Amino acid sequence: MLTERQQMILRAIIDNYIRSAEPVGSRTISKREDIGYSSATIRNEMADLEEMGYLEQPHTSAGRIPSNKGYRFYVDQLASMPFVQAEDASHIRRLFAERFYEFEQVMNQAASVLSGLTNYTSIILGHDIKTTRLKAVQMIPLSRQSAVFILVTDTGKVENKTISLPDGMEMEEVERVVNLLNAKLSGVAMTELRQRLHAEVAKELGRYIQQYEQLMTVLEETLTHEPDDHIVLKGTTNILMQPEFRDVDKVRDILTLFEQNEMVVRLFDSQQTGLHVRIGTENEEQAVSGCSIITATYHLDGQPVGTVGILGPTRMEYARVMAILRELSGNLTDAFERFYKSGP
Repeated sequence: MLTERQQMILRAIIDNYIRSAEPVGSRTISKREDIGYSSATIRNEMADLEEMGYLEQPHTSAGRIPSNKGYRFYVDQLASMPFVQAEDASHIRRLFAERFYEFEQVMNQAASVLSGLTNYTSIILGHDIKTTRLKAVQMIPLSRQSAVFILVTDTGKVENKTISLPDGMEMEEVERVVNLLNAKLSGVAMTELRQRLHAEVAKELGRYIQQYEQLMTVLEETLTHEPDDHIVLKGTTNILMQPEFRDVDKVRDILTLFEQNEMVVRLFDSQQTGLHVRIGTENEEQAVSGCSIITATYHLDGQPVGTVGILGPTRMEYARVMAILRELSGNLTDAFERFYKSGP
C-alpha cells in the first residue's frame, strides 16, 4: 500500500514523464510547488517506489521512468477523470452536428477527429449485428434485362447491386415485386431475409410472376447478408512521431498488425460496457507490448454494439484521452440510436 506521499510523488513523476519523455529526477520533482518535499526525501521515496516495481531506472542516471505497474496504479487510483476539455468537446460537437446519410460516414469522421485530437492511432469498430433490419428496397430498371437493386437498412446503410431481370419481365411486374418485398420484408433482421423470402414471398410471387423461379434465384443472391465487422483506422503512422518508437523493427511490427483485420478486432473489440485501459504487457499481442490501448463502447438499447479506441505509447496523456473517449462514445451511442430507430 503506497503512502499518500508516495502516491503524490509517483503521480508527479508520471505527469512529468508524459510531457517530457525524459527520465525524471528528484530535483525536478522538488521544484514543483505542489510537492513541498526536499530533493533528498523525494530521492528516498523514488528508491522505494522502484524497489516496489512502480518505477524503473533506464540507465545509470538518477532519473526514473514509470513501469507498467506504475502506470496501472496511476490510471486506477491517481488519474482524475475531468470533464472533457472545452476545445475537445467543441470538435466533437461539430462532428455530430453534420448531416450523415450512412453510419459508416459517422465512423470515418469520428475516427479522423479522434486521431487529430490525440495524435495517436484511432480505431472504430462497428458490428453488423443481428438486429440490423431491412428498411426498404427499390428496383430501378436499366434496360429490359437489368435493374439496379437498392437496399436500405434501418442504420442508414445503402447498398446498390445490378441484377439481371427474367426475360420479358414488364415494368408493372417490377413494381409489384418491389411492393411485395417492402410489405413482407421491411423490418426483418438482415440475417433472416433469405428465410423470410422463402416463407412469405415465394408463394405469392408464383401467383403473378411467370418467371418467378428465375426471379427467386436472383433475389436469394441479392438478399444474402454476410455479417462482418466494419473497421476504421486513422493515424496509423502517428506512432512514428513518438520518441519511444525510434526502433524501426518495433514500428514495423505494429504497422503490420494494423493490416490484419482479425488481429485488430481481437485487440480492440470489447463486449464489456464502458471504458477500459490496457497498459503495455496487459495487451496479449507482443507487437503492442510497449503500447497502451484505451477503448470505450457505444451502445444500442444498453447493449454494446461497437468500440472506439486509441493506441499510443504507455507514456500517454491518460486523463485527457479517457475523457475524450467517454465523450465520443456517448455521442456515437446517440448517433447509432438515431440511425437504427429512424434512419438518417
